[in-house]
Amino acid sequence: MRNIQTLNFKADDDALSALLSKAKTEQRSDDALSVSIRLAALAIHARQQEMSAAEIIELLDKEAERFENQAQELH
Repeated sequence: MRNIQTLNFKADDDALSALLSKAKTEQRSDDALSVSIRLAALAIHARQQEMSAAEIIELLDKEAERFENQAQELH
C-alpha cells in the first residue's frame, strides 16, 4: 500500500498570476526565436540551392503546413 501525502498550501493570486504571465512571455519569446531560426535556415537552403521563386513558395507552403500540423497536435 502506498503512503500518499496531500499537501495544502496557499498561493498569493497576484504572485501566481505574475509567474504565469512571465512563463507565457518567455514561451512566446522562445517560439519567436524558433521561428526566426527556422526561417533563416530555409533562406540559407533556398540560396544554396539557387531555388526559383516558385520553388521557394512551395517550400514556404510546406513549412506553413508543418507549423499548422504541429499546432493541431498541441491542441
